[in-house]
Amino acid sequence: MARWIGDQDLWVRRAALLSQIRHKEVTDERQLFAHCLRCAPDQAFFIRKAIGWALRDYSYTAPHSVRDFLLAHRGRLSGLSFREGAKQLIRTGLIRV
Repeated sequence: MARWIGDQDLWVRRAALLSQIRHKEVTDERQLFAHCLRCAPDQAFFIRKAIGWALRDYSYTAPHSVRDFLLAHRGRLSGLSFREGAKQLIRTGLIRV
């Protein structure tokens, strides 16, 4: 995944972002967050959506970690990535909009 996240093809980068979805407790949190930050400046809709999707999926397992990540990097993440990543956290009251 370390090579994929830097690939020129957006679909390969997207696959790297989504590679840990549904891994729950065995998610490599450090890698997930690093990949999200690496792709944060990307303007492609499908990359921004994938960042949010990956974060939202992990928020079911580690809500406080995802909340802390989102709040710490809100300025670097697109609005779409932040909203998608925060959906479950908003539902449970861990983030207020």
